[in-house]
Amino acid sequence: MTTSFAISLRHVSKRFGDVVAVADVSLDIADGEFLTLLGPSG
Repeated sequence: MTTSFAISLRHVSKRFGDVVAVADVSLDIADGEFLTLLGPSG
């Protein structure tokens, strides 16, 4: 069975000047899945 993804990210990085906030992140969210990401400030 093949999974269908609503969102698929590969090798995502984010920098703020010299600060690396996110490095080489990959993520798959399948159709029908629910995902919540919370940071330190909620």
